[in-house]
Amino acid sequence: MQAATAPPEPLQSGAEVLLRALKDQGVEVVFGYPGGAVLPIYDAIFNQNAIRHILVRHEQAAVHAAEGYARSTGKVGVVLVTSGPGATNAVTGLLDALMDSVPVVCLTGQVPTHLIGNDAFQEADTTGITRPATKHNYLVKQSGDLARVVHEAFYVASHGRPGPVVIDLPKDILIGKAPYVGPVDTHRSYRPRTEPDPAQIARAVALLKGAKRPVIYTGGGVVNAGPEAAAALTRFARMSGFPCTNTLMGLGAFPASDPQFLGMLGMHGTYEANLAMHGADVLLAIGARFDDRVTGRLNAFCPDAKKIHIDIDPSSINKTVPVDVAIIGDAGRAIAALEAAWEEDATVPDRAALAVWWRQIDEWRARQSLRFTQDTAPGAIIKPQYAIRRLWELTQEHSRDVFITTEVGQHQMWAAQHFGFERPNRWMTSGGLGTMGYGLPAAMGVQIAHPEALVIDIAGEASILMNIQEMGTLAQYRLPVKVFILNNQYMGMIRQWQELLHGSRYSESYSNALPDFVKLAESFHATGLRAENYGQLDDVIRAMLASDRAVIADIAVDPKENCFPMIPSGAAHNEMILGAEGEGEARGITDEGLVLV
Repeated sequence: MQAATAPPEPLQSGAEVLLRALKDQGVEVVFGYPGGAVLPIYDAIFNQNAIRHILVRHEQAAVHAAEGYARSTGKVGVVLVTSGPGATNAVTGLLDALMDSVPVVCLTGQVPTHLIGNDAFQEADTTGITRPATKHNYLVKQSGDLARVVHEAFYVASHGRPGPVVIDLPKDILIGKAPYVGPVDTHRSYRPRTEPDPAQIARAVALLKGAKRPVIYTGGGVVNAGPEAAAALTRFARMSGFPCTNTLMGLGAFPASDPQFLGMLGMHGTYEANLAMHGADVLLAIGARFDDRVTGRLNAFCPDAKKIHIDIDPSSINKTVPVDVAIIGDAGRAIAALEAAWEEDATVPDRAALAVWWRQIDEWRARQSLRFTQDTAPGAIIKPQYAIRRLWELTQEHSRDVFITTEVGQHQMWAAQHFGFERPNRWMTSGGLGTMGYGLPAAMGVQIAHPEALVIDIAGEASILMNIQEMGTLAQYRLPVKVFILNNQYMGMIRQWQELLHGSRYSESYSNALPDFVKLAESFHATGLRAENYGQLDDVIRAMLASDRAVIADIAVDPKENCFPMIPSGAAHNEMILGAEGEGEARGITDEGLVLV
């Protein structure tokens, strides 16, 4: 007698299969904007309640919101945009996610398959356009491939070095019937290595135990590896006694209050972090890609150091800086392996040499490279550094979890320098691409993911206008995001470079037609506040933090203030401008473009 077989599942529309696949991937929210090519998906969204859709005001903002959601949760962010301009508007966000290793799946509409290549209405070669802006992309041409491709896209986006994946969806695929298959746990060809090579770990430990001037340099890869990786980093740093510095993307991976933390390194990093890197004899780099803003002039980068590089992406190893020990694997697992090997190795580190190294670092710290002077007269102009410091101090009075996003410019660097991050995934900024307009939609995504948290976008008056329309999204979904604008009336970083490197020729960097941000906030159903001097600042910050609504706080700051320290492009770590406040002030830029410290 033949055994009974279960009847095959009834076929669903491609749009329904897509949503089922998203649900099986654990997707709870999608950031999107409708258009003709994706209306079948929106019709399917209307008929279900499992997945929430957030209607943004611009497709670029949809990707940044998904980035904020992903970076604050560790989950994959999901974007839905239409064909043609919907897809092309998303490209900036996709490249931003690629540069900063953020897992995003972007669903793009496409004209029906029989019209592809005919210059149909709102047609674009989306896979061609996004190929250099994504980790991978797909054009679904067969209904039978749809569910598999969706599951595969989530696997690719979240495994190995995370990144954005595009799925281009022709309209006839969404309308026609399609079969469903479940999620996959692996991939036939893409299987990133996560476990480090024990022999390389042993070589690394031997170098580290013999070090006299060691430095741990960590990037966003430690954050991407999860909270356990950051905890392991802290344990290993304390076990070894080594100093630790973070890149812009790595802030929060090591507690800012820890005495072993040197602050951020790189172009606007601290004096002690940069000089420690320059003077190191052994460098342990974890989840960092040796970005040019970190390394400075390559032929002068860590000139005397043996270099150990841990990264999950094999293509990052020896890409920019040759290393002595390469360890391919997940950052968290590699650090845990280092911990175990350190304890098993009987070699005694040179603690006397390490003590001498710390005395040298403390001398560099004594230069107080982040020092500034704030006039405390009630009517005094506000220094931007002071505004950030007070924002950080006053957020400590709140019991809510605090998440910070930023736009791009001077305010971004001041936030990195003066806002202390104790835990990972609380700092969201655009690092590799430097995308103005990132902060507000990213904050929106963070707030969706963490509805009870205090989410603040630290902004400049120029950057915030890039995606200011997303204040409408905040209003629609009652998202109490706070926007803290350091308003110096200039594109501040552009003005600073023009002053220092272009003879103070301020070409097109001044904004003389800014909106009234208080009235602008009110027009978007939010609260508007303004501080014009020192005496008003604390009251404005407290009012902003206490509000249960979206707030724009417009903080008038010194338009002439520059962000220091600064390593000019093409200079080395020991060739930096300290600024007027740092003791032993730099003597200025030489004819060769370098700085004497």
